[in-house]
Amino acid sequence: MKNTQSNDGQSFSRELKSRHVQLIALGGTIGTGLFLGSGQGIHLAGSSIIFAYLITGIMCFLLMRALGELLLSDLNVHSYIDFIHRYLGENMSFVAGWTYWICWITIAMAEITAAGQYMQYWFPGLPQWVTGLVLLGVLLLLNSVTVKAFGETEFWFAIIKIVAIVALIIAGIYMVAVHFATPVGHASVANLSNGGFFADGWKGFFLSFQMVLFSFVGIEMVGMTASETADPKKVIPKAINEIPMRIILFYVGSLLALMCIYPWQSISATSSPFVQVFKNAGVQAAASVINFVVLTAAASACNSSLFTTGRMLFSLTYKGKSRFAKRMGTLSKAQVPVHALRFSTVIIAISVFLNLIIPGHVFSFVSSVATTCFLFIWGAIVVAHIKYRRQLDAKQGTSSFKMPLFPVSDYLILLFLGMVAVVLLFQVDTLIALVGSIVWLLGLWLSKRFADREHLTSLAGSDDSSRD
Repeated sequence: MKNTQSNDGQSFSRELKSRHVQLIALGGTIGTGLFLGSGQGIHLAGSSIIFAYLITGIMCFLLMRALGELLLSDLNVHSYIDFIHRYLGENMSFVAGWTYWICWITIAMAEITAAGQYMQYWFPGLPQWVTGLVLLGVLLLLNSVTVKAFGETEFWFAIIKIVAIVALIIAGIYMVAVHFATPVGHASVANLSNGGFFADGWKGFFLSFQMVLFSFVGIEMVGMTASETADPKKVIPKAINEIPMRIILFYVGSLLALMCIYPWQSISATSSPFVQVFKNAGVQAAASVINFVVLTAAASACNSSLFTTGRMLFSLTYKGKSRFAKRMGTLSKAQVPVHALRFSTVIIAISVFLNLIIPGHVFSFVSSVATTCFLFIWGAIVVAHIKYRRQLDAKQGTSSFKMPLFPVSDYLILLFLGMVAVVLLFQVDTLIALVGSIVWLLGLWLSKRFADREHLTSLAGSDDSSRD
């Protein structure tokens, strides 16, 4: 068993194989954003949603190349937050780390809420909180055993989602080939140009980027698996170079199939377009099949959340001096941050009980706030990469996995993220989420500055007393 050694002597086991790493990142991004949220994007942008996914996919590929170069520059780090600390300072890493942790906590809250609703399709009398607790318990157990158990679980979760997408694409090709009759006409490639590719104008196209970006959230999880990956110098570049293109293929391929089967105007913005396609294709068990797939997607997202929040909390506390930090910053005999995993699970479980008194749309808002925070996380990764390359170039050093077209590519990513931030200003829901995210980030920054000032004051006081 290969290990990665930390500065304090603790080490993660490197049990994640190439197939694990690729499917973790792939499965982490193929979820509710595609299965449930793509209808909203199609409603806003029409057929031009394809271009929105292509543009975002290219930006995410460049982001991953920047992240990959950072990861391979030092294989002893626990997560990419360590690089943010190294190149952007302690305050920025504090804000980024806790923001990333709370982002995945809130996403997990929303996912287990959704899982409870999906189970009620088959068992109407089953309380929502029961499903949430059982799901959290099972996933916590799997994550606590070994990292390989997590990798295998996520691998098969991802396989289910990928098979569903491939089945849709094959069904779409067949239906177009035979001009399959639907309630709104016939399946045809001509449906793509129904009303023009930009039928709702440029406004609809740009507004769709909020949901499109949400669909790619989680792609940076490779940065959380680096310290537990076998042969990272080989696996990480391979995963980064292949995964973004595969994601574009799956997203673009499935959306092309959807919009060939139905004119985009006929796809609902409030329900899963996948459900509509399979129901109208005459598949008898369509509703149950799709319900199983979206349940799997919710479980997969919650599984990824537990993995990420556990590692992130460990990374944030493993050098801490407080009693809480010392406990969270330790590994089990299986080389898993089990205490950090359990604490994160307890926080996520709060949503199980809140479901009894708070309507589900509250969690949709919380998740919306969390996703807007990813603009900050991704931006911080890119800025850290710029600082790294400047220092490397100043030392005339070499990199084994250079970012293509640096520094233009980095600034292009930042420009894209800034564009999406501006887009968030033009809808009430996203504007509220953006403001909430800014308040959260500012609050973290000020709390860190205040804590540092208090620490310096106490040190100064202790020095004065020692002199007396």
